[in-house]
Amino acid sequence: MKRRQFLLASGATALSALSTLSAPTIAATSTPRLKIGFIYPGPVADIGWSFQHDLGRRMLEREFGTRIETVFVERVPESPEAERVMRQLIDDGCKMIFATSFGFMNPVIKVAAEYPDVIFEHCSGYKSARNVGIYQTRFYEGAYLLGTIAGRMTKTNTLGYVAPIPIPEVIRNLDAFVLGARSVNPKVTAKVVWINSWYDPGLERDAAQTLVAQGVDTLYQNTDSPAPVQVAQSRKLYAFGQDSDMTRFGPDAHLTGNVLNWGVYYVHKVRQVLEGKWKSEDTKWGMKEGIVQLAPLNPALPKDVVALVEQRRKAIIAGTLQPFAGPVNNQAGQLQVAAGKTVPESELWTMKWYVEGIQGKQP
Repeated sequence: MKRRQFLLASGATALSALSTLSAPTIAATSTPRLKIGFIYPGPVADIGWSFQHDLGRRMLEREFGTRIETVFVERVPESPEAERVMRQLIDDGCKMIFATSFGFMNPVIKVAAEYPDVIFEHCSGYKSARNVGIYQTRFYEGAYLLGTIAGRMTKTNTLGYVAPIPIPEVIRNLDAFVLGARSVNPKVTAKVVWINSWYDPGLERDAAQTLVAQGVDTLYQNTDSPAPVQVAQSRKLYAFGQDSDMTRFGPDAHLTGNVLNWGVYYVHKVRQVLEGKWKSEDTKWGMKEGIVQLAPLNPALPKDVVALVEQRRKAIIAGTLQPFAGPVNNQAGQLQVAAGKTVPESELWTMKWYVEGIQGKQP
């Protein structure tokens, strides 16, 4: 059995939950504490997806102090095993659970039906219930900016993408990355290697090396380890990290990264619970809300590239730049989004098509 670690933070007893017709609410008293459980698909370590979520958990502790208690379980399989972990958290007194990966979706829905007085928040999914809220990020906004840099910095005009699992979020990030690159360099093409895992340093390294062998000089990843950045560093190429700042793994190669600050969302939702205002919502936040950020830009980037990225970042925040604004062609070169239009919100979150410039077939 894989190692699972429970981390007890400040606090002790969970608040009781009162069921209503619309959504669970937490009884407001001065003594009980809200006990909150987090389940992570990977190791917390000191970098990556689960690490960033855990930084958000720690932000909760700083924000609310003794009003809450938090626990987490790492390396939880995205399988029925997640149901057992959530039930154990509930038996241990958790009245709110954050499930932090797409693959926890069906287990969350099943367990939530069994425990209507427990509040669940599920990351990256699309199924909700009266006691289940869902949340995603506009990660593609950062990916578009990374692509802008890649399009200006590549010398071979061939970019590479180390991809985990073919869900809309991953395809959306890839598409945005390529759109950003081709907006400044129409000659750019992109190659993709799928590894069918969120975190596997060995497979990530092999995928990056395969891409380099195919002429790629700039790597992007939607996976969790710094292996692709390390490959780029060893080959004197460029790379972009994902989820957290990976600069230290390739100080010359790492141009910047797509970083998530989950804490702003977690503070928002826990405050709702503590104030008796929580309700099931479908939340999609991005750069405007501060949940999507860029890692520090590499000092070696040309000043004009830095200026362009900052200009576009501000435009995204202001809502005047939409990464999927037309005209956008699909992989076959057919017009997918007309000029003056943008990808509809419903299609954006169910995206299954490649944009022009991406080579190869989807899995």
